[in-house]
Amino acid sequence: MSFLFGSRSSKTFKPKKNIPEGSHQYELLKHAEATLGSGNLRMAVMLPDGEDLNEWVAVNTVDFFNQINMLYGTITDFCTEESCPLMSHIFYWSFGHPAFCSAWILKLSCFSVTFIGVPFRKNFMSVAKTILKRLFRVYAHIYHQHFDSVIQLQEEAHLNTSFKHFIFFVQEFNLIDRKELAPLQELIEKLTSKDR
Repeated sequence: MSFLFGSRSSKTFKPKKNIPEGSHQYELLKHAEATLGSGNLRMAVMLPDGEDLNEWVAVNTVDFFNQINMLYGTITDFCTEESCPLMSHIFYWSFGHPAFCSAWILKLSCFSVTFIGVPFRKNFMSVAKTILKRLFRVYAHIYHQHFDSVIQLQEEAHLNTSFKHFIFFVQEFNLIDRKELAPLQELIEKLTSKDR
């Protein structure tokens, strides 16, 4: 999956897209961070009053991409084409071409962050849903293939919190079909059951 997250030799996390300080998207990101600090993840995903749903989805999707990029970056030594050939195949199939993969995921941020003030494209929500579905597959791969490594690195609390936040977000706005979530449905039920 190095084609998705960059070179395996680089151990430093680098966010894929910075939101310009002072922009409306930056203020939305700060709002999301503030509500996350409240400890109520269900509240943190709710659309703030008066805000545009497309902008909220865009800002959060870029943030989820950065979180997953960071999480995946900690296990790159354990996730190789040799140890995870099926995952490499799935990503190749899903994105069409390895070199195209990262740019395709970041297409979402180009819709909102690069072209501030430009209206969202008509297919924006469809693209966002596809990106979020594919980011879910990275979570599923980490849980199914690398959770022992996550535990060894003492990162399970961070992974679980990130995933729970992601699930609450996609559920709040119906961004991923329930059938797509089936590989982790038991975990989803366990993580979200006490927050209903």
